Amino acid sequence: MSARVSRAAAVSLTGLDGTAVMVEAAVSQQLPGMAIIGLPDAALAEAKLRVRTATSQIGLPLSDRFLTINLSPAALPKHGSGFDLAIALAALAASRKVPERDMHETVHLGELGLSGELRRPAGLLSAVVAARAQGFARVMVPVGCAAEARLVPGIEVVPVADLEAAVEWYRGSRSAAAAVVVETAAGAPPEGPAASAGGAYTGDMSDVIGQPEAIEAFVVAAAGRHHVSLLGPPGAGKTLLATRLATILPPLSDDEALQASCIASLGGTALTSLVRTPPFESPHHTASTVAIIGGGHGSEVRPGAITRACHGVLFMDEAPEFARDVLEALRQPLESGSVEIHRARVRAVLPAKLQLVLASNPCQCGNAGSVETAIQCTCTPSARMRYQQRISGPLSDRIDVRLTLHRVSRALVNADDGRRATSTELRDRVLAARERAAHRLRSTPWRVNAEVPGTMLRGAFKLDRADTAVLDQAYARGAITMRGYDRALRLAWSIADLASKPRPGRAELAQALTLRGGDRS
Repeated sequence: MSARVSRAAAVSLTGLDGTAVMVEAAVSQQLPGMAIIGLPDAALAEAKLRVRTATSQIGLPLSDRFLTINLSPAALPKHGSGFDLAIALAALAASRKVPERDMHETVHLGELGLSGELRRPAGLLSAVVAARAQGFARVMVPVGCAAEARLVPGIEVVPVADLEAAVEWYRGSRSAAAAVVVETAAGAPPEGPAASAGGAYTGDMSDVIGQPEAIEAFVVAAAGRHHVSLLGPPGAGKTLLATRLATILPPLSDDEALQASCIASLGGTALTSLVRTPPFESPHHTASTVAIIGGGHGSEVRPGAITRACHGVLFMDEAPEFARDVLEALRQPLESGSVEIHRARVRAVLPAKLQLVLASNPCQCGNAGSVETAIQCTCTPSARMRYQQRISGPLSDRIDVRLTLHRVSRALVNADDGRRATSTELRDRVLAARERAAHRLRSTPWRVNAEVPGTMLRGAFKLDRADTAVLDQAYARGAITMRGYDRALRLAWSIADLASKPRPGRAELAQALTLRGGDRS
């Protein structure tokens, strides 16, 4: 048997980004065996056993000579079992059991079972998006996740049930798989408001009783995608408000939905439609830095909570109880909208465009400043100060809206008539405000007020000095930093968008400064 090199295409994922990998197979005149080279991890190196067993099970044993499988580019670390299908087909083509045809022009994604069945690899949707970006026009995927692959527009999807069906497709029996080209994924039905990629949440903003100022502040935050800090004793409604924020956010746009779906696809569940509702993440305060920011080992990069909450809400309840390094690690992603993961041989940039909501008690016992005479704080003044200082000044400076909540009195609860704004009504206001902002920013790369840089706010969108006097005075006194100055301007624009005003005035700027905590920086 003369040696020849057969090639089949695959995709290697690093975070959400994918790189085209050419799986090369060649038979050499040596004792029977198989070697996989090209920096595979342990799961990928074990593919040789899965491939040999699966090909024998379908009656197509590999060559009785030595098979060398090269994953090119060889210097790129590779991980996972999603290369199994490409390795099996390239090995069968090198063994002259299947015609090679255009294997190198088709991306193959699938994990092999020992009997030849194909299973979904993690990150399938991200891999299909990467295949399209790399110029491939066709992907072959397990039939069970064909609907997920079809969410990517403009690429041919070939679903196959097992390795035997993939072989028959290359032998010319196209009835073994039904190829479909999807022109658009924009028509995917939106999911309901009670489910999301990052976590399920139910309820309505009308569940909140006696906190009208806080609800209005959350509407402003949702309109501009501003970060929020809540300070108050237990029972004031901090968690209730935070979990309802996602219910007043507008549905995701097509680009946002595809990105959120790619992040969700890194899990083990196949998607059947694009994620249209903003995700909601609420990690426990014992979560590690890697769990929040992201990380991994070797060449594998796993997204953290801030990436899974992209285009949605990250709620950190009992924020001072989180480890200090976890809180400080949030500073750079909140500023840039992305997080960089650095490892010895790999670097990945993950999206982190989210709304952060921090909820804190005023002290460790939670009763500091309580108006209830029956409840007294047992913490010393120094203990209260240390507790509040667990959230550092630089992190606090990146929070746009700071609210202090109090328990709702029984009189307000009894006087409540039940006529409260619903999430649907508030979401309509938020959507209208975001449309005004998007129209104003249509010639820029930004779409919401929170993304607009300070240079733009003080340049093309510069306001009259008479209107900004309240901010200028606060800055001159050192009550706010320049970052705080810019964030107050962004808040003012969101308030103006909600009021259908062309630009903020003195009243909107004063309200923005109040939402940032008055004179506190």
